[in-house]
Amino acid sequence: MYPKQQSFFIVGLSRSGRAAAEFLLSRNATVYIYDDVGSEKIERTAKELESKGAKRTKKEELPKMTNLCDALVLSPGIPVDHPLAVTFKRSGRAVIGETELAARFMRCPIIAVTGTNGKTTTVSMLAQVLQKGGLQAQACGNIGTPMLEYVTLDENAVAVAEISSFQLETLYSLCPHVSVVLNITEDHLNRHYTMENYVFLKSKLLKNASETEYAVLNYDDSTVRGFAEKTKAKILWFSVRERVAGAYYESGNLYFGEEKILSESELPVSGLHSVQNALAVIAAAKIMGIRTADIAEALRSFKGIRHRIENVGEVNGVTYVDDSKGTNVDATVKAVESMKTPTVLLLGGKNKGYEYRSLFSVLKRSKVTHAVLYGENRYELLASARESGFDSVSLCDRFRFAVQVARLRAKEGDTVLLSPASASFDEFSGYEERGDAFVEMVREFAQAAQVETTENIGDSSEIDKNGESDVGDDGGHDLLVDGLATGEETE
Repeated sequence: MYPKQQSFFIVGLSRSGRAAAEFLLSRNATVYIYDDVGSEKIERTAKELESKGAKRTKKEELPKMTNLCDALVLSPGIPVDHPLAVTFKRSGRAVIGETELAARFMRCPIIAVTGTNGKTTTVSMLAQVLQKGGLQAQACGNIGTPMLEYVTLDENAVAVAEISSFQLETLYSLCPHVSVVLNITEDHLNRHYTMENYVFLKSKLLKNASETEYAVLNYDDSTVRGFAEKTKAKILWFSVRERVAGAYYESGNLYFGEEKILSESELPVSGLHSVQNALAVIAAAKIMGIRTADIAEALRSFKGIRHRIENVGEVNGVTYVDDSKGTNVDATVKAVESMKTPTVLLLGGKNKGYEYRSLFSVLKRSKVTHAVLYGENRYELLASARESGFDSVSLCDRFRFAVQVARLRAKEGDTVLLSPASASFDEFSGYEERGDAFVEMVREFAQAAQVETTENIGDSSEIDKNGESDVGDDGGHDLLVDGLATGEETE
């Protein structure tokens, strides 16, 4: 690829599209841009790119772009079977993504992480471990920072990239030094149609590996275990069930080979899913030559990520947990299984192409005492709940009203868990915005509770003859709003 002598059509101007446009413009490529979302943010991006030399494309000009451009650069949010992409392919033009561009120009070694759940946490955790071990490690990819922003890193740095199935659709050249596959469960079937296609896309991460590369695979996942037969890479396993050649969990401890790394109780985030993520990190870090002491210290200090089983506050004895990142059934099951107290669960949003009966079967034997169903797929959720015999439900339309209902249903000592098992695009731009809305509502609950408590104190306090209240210094003001200010993150 020689950008200076080629032209590119970039469709979708979110973070990845913008990064691709800026990268290609910096290499004197001819760049055409298009996005039909029409938001203020996209409009600002388009104007900034135009000021740097990009050419704005109108909707009526789309049919002629196959003749003008050598390659179509798709946003991950646009499927490869979109009519525009199909037209480019039929015309013999390239259809790529921002991650593919990065793969072609990246100079530093790459550790790539994929899987249905745990990708963001594992990438964040691994970057922290590598940094503790003295490497210049940068988390990038689907985690939020486009890989193209790190193409200038030299061979002494490491790019730790989260790779989604959407990115894998247009990814051909990536050859990570270490490929990590965490798990594969049903997800995104509205985009990929069949489970077989989804599994195939995940396996593409290992496609280009040679005998000099490594694959860290989940031995406990039969689908992932089968990937070992599809790659030339050297295999290291991780497992919470068996002693494997790699990282494993045994008698409450995490090991690599015969060496104990740390105990489960030392991990700041509890739950089997946390152990699995840590084992994958341990195996990858050992490949990169990180010392055991540095791995253990970094894992002990890892606090998790936002919107993944994150305790965001406690109001009137009710704990609120934000798991907005739980956008599929398996993720929600993991969140539910980590609950220790009676739980009111918020479920709903936009369906991603699967049924929910298995989820409600789990809820029947969990700490969940009530489910508040909301959003575009609320009736699908309700039907699955009835079929599964889970009848403690409320039905709402909009998200904010559902959170209010959950607040009223919860009793002192309970937990309200937002883990929707659904995408957010019926009301929000992404799971981050949905999680932020939830956190803001918890803050509102805390403020309202504080005002109510203050008013009650004023009404009930006896005033002595000197005009002073007999209420002590704490006077009922020890409202339980822990975590709201610091936003301590957990998974």
